[in-house]
Amino acid sequence: MKIRRAKVADAASIAEITNTIIRDTLVTFTTDERSVESIAKDIVSRGDGYWVAGKGKQVVGFATYGPYRSGPGYTQCRELTIQLAPDARGQGVGRALMAALETAARVEGVHVLVSGISSANPGAVAFHAALGFKQVGHMPEVGFKWGKRLDLVLMQKIISSDPPVVPDSRDFGR
Repeated sequence: MKIRRAKVADAASIAEITNTIIRDTLVTFTTDERSVESIAKDIVSRGDGYWVAGKGKQVVGFATYGPYRSGPGYTQCRELTIQLAPDARGQGVGRALMAALETAARVEGVHVLVSGISSANPGAVAFHAALGFKQVGHMPEVGFKWGKRLDLVLMQKIISSDPPVVPDSRDFGR
């Protein structure tokens, strides 16, 4: 298995993994499949925040992060997504992807990683907990898919302890 930064050429493989999960599971609340083009744009825009796991020439999983919320107060927080092909689960692929993602996030100056997990995916809750994520919220029935109301479990991990050295605009002109 090899972990590397995602390339635009990986977009079709990533689309296959994520669209299968969208179509066939309650892991994500969305029913809108992702286009190869939209994933390719994400790969370009997220740069070091998009990683893939490969076995041979086949992409078997990916991990990425993007903005958690808009506004300058959230610039050091990212929300992550990690998804694996069914035959890649339970083999350390997720752990390796998460390690690469956390390293990239630290280099970028991210302080907190957040994951929103469907209550229909207790394995993901256990996976995140095993990697040091803490459950910080439980939102009952905020998701709806296939006629079912689903809870959202919020987990986070603080990945850096040093506050950034960023000048406060209020300090200028005094």
